[in-house]
Amino acid sequence: MCFSPSDGPQKLEREVRNVNVCERFLRYVSFDTQSDGESQTVPSTAKQLALAEVLRQELAELGLEDVKLDAYGRVYGRLPATPGCEDLPGLGLISHMDTAAEESGANVKPRIVDYQGGDIVLNEKLGIVLSPREFPSLNRYVGNHLIVTDGTTLLGADDKAGVAEIVSALACLVEHPDLAHRAVYVAFTPDEEIGRGPEHFDFDYFQVPYAYTVDGGELGGLEYENFNAASAKIVVHGRSIHPGSAKNKMVNAVLLATELIQMLPPAETPAHTEGYEGFYHVGGIKGDTSSATVGIIIRDHDRASFEARKVFLEQVVAFLNAKYGEERFTLTLRDSYYNMKSCIEPHMELIEQAKRAFLDAGVQPCTVPIRGGTDGAQLSYQGLPCPNLSVGGVNYHGLYEYIPVESMEAMVRVLVNLVRADG
Repeated sequence: MCFSPSDGPQKLEREVRNVNVCERFLRYVSFDTQSDGESQTVPSTAKQLALAEVLRQELAELGLEDVKLDAYGRVYGRLPATPGCEDLPGLGLISHMDTAAEESGANVKPRIVDYQGGDIVLNEKLGIVLSPREFPSLNRYVGNHLIVTDGTTLLGADDKAGVAEIVSALACLVEHPDLAHRAVYVAFTPDEEIGRGPEHFDFDYFQVPYAYTVDGGELGGLEYENFNAASAKIVVHGRSIHPGSAKNKMVNAVLLATELIQMLPPAETPAHTEGYEGFYHVGGIKGDTSSATVGIIIRDHDRASFEARKVFLEQVVAFLNAKYGEERFTLTLRDSYYNMKSCIEPHMELIEQAKRAFLDAGVQPCTVPIRGGTDGAQLSYQGLPCPNLSVGGVNYHGLYEYIPVESMEAMVRVLVNLVRADG
């Protein structure tokens, strides 16, 4: 029998501390696992396999069954149901191993700060400071122990915190067989940050009716709406001529690329939008006089608005090609994932189940739309309903990323509650 609601949060908190999710997380972030959207290999970077092998070994040592690291870099394992719970439907937990490319993920130097308010100097030499003036979320974590970086890399809580929380929840279940639970299937995927996490997913192995990705933000987040997403690559073809004799001859690809960017709606960027508002995000530009490449991502929760944004970008490219009289601009558009809301709404019991798991762990759930996407969005469209749960991290994809240890410990309690026989 699982812990009763009256003594559950307190007793489970003691047991969770024994599995040390913080120690696991600090070990995982020592691995550089950035994915590469330009690569055609699977996984996109070989270095992700180093962490994958460690996770395979850990799952096997915990005693999970059918543990495997497949040819595509995905790690799977299964914790059987406790006696008497075999007839309950199994549940899946999924997190990704890779980190984003916006900042370096190599040689991460984490440290734990006993946060009592005010500024946190991440790197005195470089003058990098994590301040509540710029990041007011810090004020919510006074009295917590925050894991931060030295200000030269991202931390990797997205999503190594999710991985650490899942493994720690499994360890808690293994070490305490009195916790009656259903069968738990786990999967750790590469390449989520470049939209390829669900590719080659082994549905024949993953025999559950539903799952949760553990890949959200601040503690309490419970999400089943996400952006529709597409990526655009625009190659600009210029003509290079010596500047001294360039009049009426040179076509500067960098300037043409800049002109294209300036035609995008200036208020529809990530820095100017929130909630359900969509955007265009210029993620990168590189090139020279003869050739330039612009990378843009398109996001919108509403499918009709999403399609309209793609059409608008096509019109911008067509206009510029007409203006310059040649095929100077080549556009490649690729859809990445879609809003999973329509896939989850027929299964709202998943949301109610997750809410109970949060509340039983002493955490207030908050249902919000994801201003991004998860592996779960694609998996939901492939027939595996897959809402998303928080991991506790803040300021992902940048130098100011941090995560409270207390939030990770709380999420381990949430995951244990989620798979309980009476959950």
